[in-house]
Amino acid sequence: MERPFVWQMIKEAVDNLNGRATYLEIRKYVNTKWGNVNESTINAQIIVLCVNHASRIHYPENKKPRLSNSQYDILFSTGRGQVVKYNPQEHGTWEIFQNEFGGLGIRQIINDLEDFDEQVESGPGSFLFPIEANLRDFLIRNLHTYKEAKLKLFVDENGRDGREYPTDVGPIDILTVDEVGNFVVFELKLSRGADRALGQLLRYMGWVKKNLAKNKDVKGVIVANEMDEKIKYAVTVTTNISLFEYEMKFELFSPKD
Repeated sequence: MERPFVWQMIKEAVDNLNGRATYLEIRKYVNTKWGNVNESTINAQIIVLCVNHASRIHYPENKKPRLSNSQYDILFSTGRGQVVKYNPQEHGTWEIFQNEFGGLGIRQIINDLEDFDEQVESGPGSFLFPIEANLRDFLIRNLHTYKEAKLKLFVDENGRDGREYPTDVGPIDILTVDEVGNFVVFELKLSRGADRALGQLLRYMGWVKKNLAKNKDVKGVIVANEMDEKIKYAVTVTTNISLFEYEMKFELFSPKD
């Protein structure tokens, strides 16, 4: 029998687990039937297949805007490490869309006012101004403004890119590599860059050095609207971390007659 793709293994696993399963149950099913399938590959493909998983856009199968009607739209995330078989009538129609900064995001299509009201009333966080994601995507589109090296977004062996790259110590906002393979880790702050951001960045850099970089260098960049004096003092004793400030302007105007 021809060995199926991993996403097909996952689909079969969920179908045979009565349409509801944990990541662990899926991995157990796949490895019992086909054996020797990399755990991280299975986890990555589960994310790819979940119509409502925010990180699915970081994989090559989901790199173009579309509605949830492809072969890769077969799961719905119901909580941490848990999925069910995707049912549009129950879970709604989801979309991979492109924002004005060139980045991708996911959202549910709202078909009528009742659906809109239900989501608004569902609690804090239902509709948030996506300024942090927009800042991230704007910087990714403008990596050429980093003058210390020519950077590109990191892509790992599973095709997962460096947007909100997952690590054991938290997600990295932007993970990049230069033309010779050295890593540059970006930590973004919407407002003030406090000295605690330095500790957070160092944790990410340490993880990258241990798990990805091998003999390559790892540098760090903190981007914030404003840097406080504490972090400015802190980075004076480091040689591989840079600070950058950004400025955003908003303008209100009346529509023309």
